[in-house]
Amino acid sequence: MSAAPSATADQNVTLEARLARFPAQQIWLASQRAVSYRDVDSAQSDALPLVLLHGIGSGAASWVQQFEALGETRRVLAWDAPGYGASTPVNADSPTASEYATVLKEWLDALGIERCVLLGHSLGAIIAGAFAVVNPQRMAGLLLLSPAGGYGAASAEVRESKRDQRLAMLKELGPQGLAEKRSTNMLSAYASEEAREWVRWNMSRVIPHGYAQATHLLANADLASDLARHKGCVNVAVGADDTITTPEACERLALAAGTQLQVVPRAGHAGYIEAPAAYTAIIDTFCRASDGQRSQ
Repeated sequence: MSAAPSATADQNVTLEARLARFPAQQIWLASQRAVSYRDVDSAQSDALPLVLLHGIGSGAASWVQQFEALGETRRVLAWDAPGYGASTPVNADSPTASEYATVLKEWLDALGIERCVLLGHSLGAIIAGAFAVVNPQRMAGLLLLSPAGGYGAASAEVRESKRDQRLAMLKELGPQGLAEKRSTNMLSAYASEEAREWVRWNMSRVIPHGYAQATHLLANADLASDLARHKGCVNVAVGADDTITTPEACERLALAAGTQLQVVPRAGHAGYIEAPAAYTAIIDTFCRASDGQRSQ
């Protein structure tokens, strides 16, 4: 036997130890639903809060490196989306983005966050876009990393096929098997083993019902339509080696938003995990620019 498994376990323990600085919290909303989240509050800062929305196979814990780097200068929060972690699922079996956006608004209200910079990764970009259309006054900026566009504008056959393939994989493999099979696709060939293990760790903790609802959300959503309607400040970035939401697909979303696409070299779909310095720089630059929008 090689030493790789124990080395991987050691790396995982290190990441979990780092994560322990930002423990999971839970808040109950007026609608009698719970949201679990992680939060680092830079009390000395008057900068706008940064709110992070994870993708379909992830959770609030995946942002630990951004907490460490960006939490020094502003409040940084990441939720477990409805149906993830200890967050109450949305009601519909086949939900729309607006249902998640409604919970997002309730959560921000409960925390007293009137205005923020909103960042969505992958499926989180769909929720962020839906929120932006309805609550533009709550946002100083919308940053989308490797955004998933959704299949809402596709034919019924395509929507059903994409949805059913993912649901079948979930049923066959379960969260742990899904993590083993799908996590490799999330990263580029340049990713460290630590990054690979961190993606697997997060993906293995998805809850089947919440993941299934998110799969329906992906099939129902049309992010390009929301971006075309949103008039606020938007930036879009993608890893050059992203094979899930490709640079070509993200280019179309950037065009819909009226912005230029930023391409990050040597990074895959979960670029903020494998190339944290590059992505933290993008996020920090965008946040600083957005701070200047706070009174507008």
